[in-house]
Amino acid sequence: MQQPTLRRAALLIIDMQIGLFNGPDRPYEGDRVLANINQLIGRARSASAPIFAMRHTGPRGTPIEPGSPHSQLIPQLEVDAKCDVIFDKTRPNCFLGTSLGEQLADANVSELIIVGMKTQYCIDATCRAASDMGLRPVLIADAHTCMDTRELPARAIIEHHNATLNGAFATLVNTDDFAF
Repeated sequence: MQQPTLRRAALLIIDMQIGLFNGPDRPYEGDRVLANINQLIGRARSASAPIFAMRHTGPRGTPIEPGSPHSQLIPQLEVDAKCDVIFDKTRPNCFLGTSLGEQLADANVSELIIVGMKTQYCIDATCRAASDMGLRPVLIADAHTCMDTRELPARAIIEHHNATLNGAFATLVNTDDFAF
């Protein structure tokens, strides 16, 4: 990917889907995370920054098969299909098997603002991949989430990934401190 000379940021919203957000295991502080993401959507629009939303889809016959009700973005998310780019993906890395990298290059994006779900899977994989591609990933520390696991509570997973990804793979910023 050719590196643009000017800073141009894009917002990437990952897996804020009905089947994940409203499933039997609720995301940690989901309402707060959603409110923060919607704030960032508003700021991106004001700055004319591109907005990309990814949906994780599974094979045919699964609850999140392409086009299924569970694979759709949650209605409270202020993404607009008329002006924002909505992609489906099948892997945790938002770049693998999608045209996201090409679309970012075409839009001359050098900085990728990353928010959404799930912290230990798609957020982590996409931060690392964006860094490997020469982009400057910015992880919004209070705008990504996951669910409790048997091994760890969601809060610990989020704190661990914020600490691990910060510096080596992404710049960590809180919603209130980020401007496009």
